[in-house]
Amino acid sequence: MTRAGVLPSQALTALIARGAITADPAVRDDQIQPASLDLRLGTVAYRVRASFLAGHGRSVADRLAEFEMHRVDLSGGAVLEKGCVYVIPLMERLALPQGLTAVANAKSSTGRLDLLTRTITDGGVEFDRIAPGYDGPLYAEVCPRSFSVLVRPGMRLNQIRFRDGQSVLDDAELTALHRGEPLVSGKAVISEGLGFSVDLRPGDDDLVGFRAKPHTGVIDLEKIGHYPARDFWEDVRSRNGQIILDPGAFYILVSREAVTIPPDYAAEMAPYLAMVGEFRVHYAGFFDPGFGWAEAGGKGSRGVLEVRCHEAPFVLEHGQVVGRLVYERMAERPAQLYGSGIASNYQGQGLKLSKHFRMPG
Repeated sequence: MTRAGVLPSQALTALIARGAITADPAVRDDQIQPASLDLRLGTVAYRVRASFLAGHGRSVADRLAEFEMHRVDLSGGAVLEKGCVYVIPLMERLALPQGLTAVANAKSSTGRLDLLTRTITDGGVEFDRIAPGYDGPLYAEVCPRSFSVLVRPGMRLNQIRFRDGQSVLDDAELTALHRGEPLVSGKAVISEGLGFSVDLRPGDDDLVGFRAKPHTGVIDLEKIGHYPARDFWEDVRSRNGQIILDPGAFYILVSREAVTIPPDYAAEMAPYLAMVGEFRVHYAGFFDPGFGWAEAGGKGSRGVLEVRCHEAPFVLEHGQVVGRLVYERMAERPAQLYGSGIASNYQGQGLKLSKHFRMPG
């Protein structure tokens, strides 16, 4: 590595070769993304009474003994029920060198299904954060929020990134990077990251988003482009550039700005400010090097927002800043960029549901 930063695909391959990342069965080449590794579900899911963290000095297995209600064999496929919490051992495990940390997040398609997925570890005191030098198994906590889903071993709901040192860009560095190569269309709002806003501008048909229907069938995660969108989603339309978010409802919206992640950088979606409204927009939050980059076929890629309103109805207006992108340096440029010769479902995207649905027409 030439500098501190997020490890690229070729470094992940090296970590696998040296045994820092192991799996049963072995890690597949197509799990390796430009700046992350897809994680795979194991063969059993534990239905638990409540979400939990292992805590200092305790293992996830210890806590499962406290909270397990029953076990679900995933071998032939099994349904994870809406509103229930499951803990699923992953096929991958880590033996990290000291100084190397990791962070996990839901994959894009997982977030767009409102499928809350977080990574937990032995001794862990935070979701999705893996301590330096961690040596042990990985588990996914999965809670379907809007739709029940059919899963099988080997499915990939979350992904993990590895960091060597600290490489987050401060506001001055981010401003300089934006001057050299615009990171966002329109005016850049830079404050502890790059702000982005919601697009509620009425179009020709006034469609601005989608809202999950409350009572639907099961979604088999293996079926791509299979389900009619209208069976699971209702259109969200606006004629005046605003919508009212209902507490508990889940929405798919889109950013007003087109986003660019240059090849030597990665980004993560983060909340803007809790004070601007009781809603969340960052269920799935990794942006790989090359996302939205014109030379990787992504000119004009916008960020899809997975939005849930909390305590009270909230008026969301066109152009309102709802989140921020925190940029980090890559330790070196990835051998493969997002959208460039690999299966990247959301390069060049606008308002778009997960890959499981087909739109009318």
